Amino acid sequence: MYTAMNRSCAQWTRVLFLHNSRLSGGKQFPIETRGLASPPPPTNFSVGINKRQTDISDDGKTAVPSSASIGRRDPLDLSFDNAEAAFRSKTTLQILRAYLVFTLCSSNYLVENNMKLMKLGKKVLGKRLFKSLMKATFYGQFVAGENQQDIMPTIQRMRSFGVKSILDYSAEEDISAEEAAEKEMASCVSTTVAPDTAAIAVDPAANSPEADKRYHAHREFADRRQNVNSARTYFYLNEAQCEKNVDIFLRCIEAVSGTTQSTGFAAIKMTALGRPQLLLQLSEVIARSRRYFTEVTGLSADNNILQQNASPAIFEKRFEKADILTDNVAVQKWLQQMTYDQKGLIHLFSWSGLIDANILLNDLFKVPNLQTGRMEPLITALSPEEEEMACNMLRRLNTIFSAARDLDVRVMVDAEQSYFQPAISRLTMELMRKYNKEKAIVFNTYQCYLKETYNNVVLDLEQANRQNFYFGAKLVRGAYMEQERARALALGYEDPVNPTYEATTAMYEKTLLECLMRIKEMKTRTNERRIGVMVASHNEDTVRFALRKMEELGISAQDKVICFGQLLGMCDQISFPLGQSGYSVYKYVPYGPVDEVLPYLSRRAQENRGILTKIKKEKRLLVTELKRRLVKGQLFATPKGEYVPI
Repeated sequence: MYTAMNRSCAQWTRVLFLHNSRLSGGKQFPIETRGLASPPPPTNFSVGINKRQTDISDDGKTAVPSSASIGRRDPLDLSFDNAEAAFRSKTTLQILRAYLVFTLCSSNYLVENNMKLMKLGKKVLGKRLFKSLMKATFYGQFVAGENQQDIMPTIQRMRSFGVKSILDYSAEEDISAEEAAEKEMASCVSTTVAPDTAAIAVDPAANSPEADKRYHAHREFADRRQNVNSARTYFYLNEAQCEKNVDIFLRCIEAVSGTTQSTGFAAIKMTALGRPQLLLQLSEVIARSRRYFTEVTGLSADNNILQQNASPAIFEKRFEKADILTDNVAVQKWLQQMTYDQKGLIHLFSWSGLIDANILLNDLFKVPNLQTGRMEPLITALSPEEEEMACNMLRRLNTIFSAARDLDVRVMVDAEQSYFQPAISRLTMELMRKYNKEKAIVFNTYQCYLKETYNNVVLDLEQANRQNFYFGAKLVRGAYMEQERARALALGYEDPVNPTYEATTAMYEKTLLECLMRIKEMKTRTNERRIGVMVASHNEDTVRFALRKMEELGISAQDKVICFGQLLGMCDQISFPLGQSGYSVYKYVPYGPVDEVLPYLSRRAQENRGILTKIKKEKRLLVTELKRRLVKGQLFATPKGEYVPI
């Protein structure tokens, strides 16, 4: 069967091309379904789902069970080997297309030269024919459509089979490596010529350039797309382009609101909203503030200041010892502006004031010099123009999340490189504090290949608990591992990445278990659900781990605190069986014009080449489903969903 299919790839391409207009338009084939909706008999390795699930109201109270509102529910085969459940939502032509695309992704030559071949194909075939060919193959497999109207059939079809959507406008500029490097260096270097005075506030050796060089741009790594297969990269052009990106994100949020019945997500990247230099400088400030905290208090702040529960008295005592507190109004004012609660210090600085645009960066990030008592900056001085750019970035973030809150749409802030991430996570947590007061609107992303992920999640959970806001997290393995390792080695700082694949898996499971334990504790203590986690993974073992721990801890799908996520066109054997058995599942749904999503399609091809073992399983399941349909006489059946997502 496999051999015959490989010989027929060219024929399938022609068939798919001829029928593409029907597929992309969302029309159905005229023959009625016969037997497609019948669930397979449960295997000996399955979890049963109670058909009388309950609806959960916004206030977290359990509503009256509504069998009419939950739709059909099937048993879950935890081997994820049920081909019928995986592809029940697909037409036979879509199954053939998937097999063709996965076969092409198995070719090293095609994958390594995919962008060249796509550009050549466009030149030879012409724009119109090339567009149709792409929609019949790679574009049709991994992208939902060109605009908000085009993606509606895909979203509605997936929803009818128990799977919800995360929308992301995936059009991007196709620029050369040289252009990317020029743009990055221009946007990551300060326009000021003032010396970096931050080193004089504390121990000069601790603040030497070597200590902070990870937070400075380097031309060798200026093209942030290098060795990155899955994540989109934004390069800063100007402030006008950032405003255009805001408009794109707002339209995406509106699309989620209008198409997903208040169950969807949108995704954004902070590097799309401002000058990357500002994120680098904020990340550097965070590192310096931890060293300053240690210098003043003698307490370790390797991970975060919050966990030390330092009292104001510790600072006062140290400043008195240095003879810089008495009659020093500036130092006393600084002490009063630190963020405390009943347990102790949360932040050295008023990050909430920064998010609300009430204070300039140059004024905010100052600390008392232990030798002179003068207030000295921890941030490299910003020019007035750069201060304005910082205000613009914060305004854009507030615009996006204010709209998301008003439209009841959840937004995921994607993770980026580790030298940006301290700033991204800090700003995201403050956005949570501001917008997650009644429900989780803002979600942060945590990359589990990083050594500090578990500590960061624990500390962010603690901040959410102490400042009383909802915590939202997406857990991923990560997208920048090769790039991060090469950069750390070249620049001489500690490799931030876990040493092995197994160590990353252990980090993922440890971090997820911490979240689950806190969810269980909160559920038992107050019956509140103030923590939401997306298990974004294509790894079957990781998904099984999550399901097993949920069952052990008494956390059900109806609690609506755990959901799962995979990419459109990949890992359907995980997504659809989970959704059809009553779990909350999302597909990451890219959309955009064919010409402008070619870089995204290139990364999808590269990512699939990197997971050949999983591709082999998906191809085997596709063949199994084709055989079943052939035997049952269902090759031309029309998929008809009877499921309602939780």
